[in-house]
Amino acid sequence: MIDNTLYAYMEDLLRQTPTTFKRYMFYRITWNSRMVGIVGPRGVGKSTMILQYIIENRNKEEQLYVSADHTYFSTHSLVDLADDFIKEGGKKLFIDEVHKYKGWSSELKQIYDVHPELSIVFTGSSVLDIHKGEADLSRRALIFNMQGLSFREYLELFHDIKISTYSIDEIVENKVEIAEIKHPLPIFRDYLRNGYYPFSKEDGFEIRLQQVITQTIESDIAQYADLNASTARKIKRMLAIVSELSPYKPNALNLATEIGVSKNNVPDYLLYLEMAGMIGQLRDDTGGMRGLGKVEKVYVDNPNLMFAMSSNNPDIGNIRETFFYNQLRVNYDVISSKESDFKIDSRVFEVGGAKKGKKQIENLPEGFVVKDDIEFGHGNVIPLWHFGFNY
Repeated sequence: MIDNTLYAYMEDLLRQTPTTFKRYMFYRITWNSRMVGIVGPRGVGKSTMILQYIIENRNKEEQLYVSADHTYFSTHSLVDLADDFIKEGGKKLFIDEVHKYKGWSSELKQIYDVHPELSIVFTGSSVLDIHKGEADLSRRALIFNMQGLSFREYLELFHDIKISTYSIDEIVENKVEIAEIKHPLPIFRDYLRNGYYPFSKEDGFEIRLQQVITQTIESDIAQYADLNASTARKIKRMLAIVSELSPYKPNALNLATEIGVSKNNVPDYLLYLEMAGMIGQLRDDTGGMRGLGKVEKVYVDNPNLMFAMSSNNPDIGNIRETFFYNQLRVNYDVISSKESDFKIDSRVFEVGGAKKGKKQIENLPEGFVVKDDIEFGHGNVIPLWHFGFNY
């Protein structure tokens, strides 16, 4: 029999869950699949999203939400919970923050194999390795990777302005129309500083964001890679160095010397930071497949993190490039370009301020200048803020 405190815990959370705004990923997930994994950086709204789904599909006897760090699991296992839940007629089990439960992947595999009538939705850190060891979940779970707020989502959540998404084809044709906003640039500036994380609506955003950085490195990455406290601190120092130099041209030897680690470990540490949502690595097309090319530049993951980690205001040029890369990578394979800043399929993009010229892309048939500080685009000149509407 399931402890009633678990149901009470779920009900308390459901009563506190807002329902007026839903993240982009809510509509992309195939919720009826047997096993769904939702991964992503801390603070992007994964927990809220699954609670919203439960609210919209209420059946108290068939659904149960638990957090993997609940005290219940000090004396019970996930397998125990699933067995009891099935006996009580349970159909859909939601397990939040599964990475906080030791041996989670093996037990989920066992539950999946033993209880074909049970559907499982779990959330976890973006550093989760579903391919690891004998408990390979890659053939069982559909994994959805969730990122922070787009500029479009920010407008809905913070300003109650609902705008449709635009594809990259529509954006480069200057079809973005925002009748509700007469002058978008001041709002866009606010988004760049504190609009990427839904929790920025709460008090103490700067403190909370610093806590996200610390917990991501010292808990999520350290646990995933089995790192000691000293190494975790060195990775945090690495992030600080990258943030100061972003976009950073990788130099493993210099970085290794600066933080006191082996040169051979630097690529792994950068990959951990990338997986955890702390940085983004812009690659070229030499790999032939998405994500396998040579790393050309390393960016801080999003502009909010840039402001949080900068002792002074971060360079505006770096912020512009970071925003473009951060927003477009959700739906497109963004790679480095030899002619300009970025390439997406056959299109190349040069990012700059209002005075940015066309010289670098003037001989490219599908070259575009992405300008900050302008409200409207024309021809192959596109306002930077328009690219915040692609998801």
